[in-house]
Amino acid sequence: MSKYVELRNNSPKLTIKEGAREVIFKTISTMCDNVGYLKFKKNSEGDFKMNGNGFSFSNWQFKHQVHEIEWEADENMWGGVIAMINSGTSVIESVTSR
Repeated sequence: MSKYVELRNNSPKLTIKEGAREVIFKTISTMCDNVGYLKFKKNSEGDFKMNGNGFSFSNWQFKHQVHEIEWEADENMWGGVIAMINSGTSVIESVTSR
């Protein structure tokens, strides 16, 4: 069984530090279990901006617009952010926050 299918069937418990200013999600793609990273970092205005670390957001094929995901992050609604990211062709394996 692929890592992607394993994570789809048994999602890990993810916790994000309260008041985090940077959050990094490690994702596993349905395509050969490729690894990707999505980074959320607060800008000078205090809003989260999402970064694909050199990869286009279309690689994840979210069913939501990027600004919708960023707005969820701005409201500290990380459960919604996780659900939106997992709606595409990748699933979150782990998270790091500070």
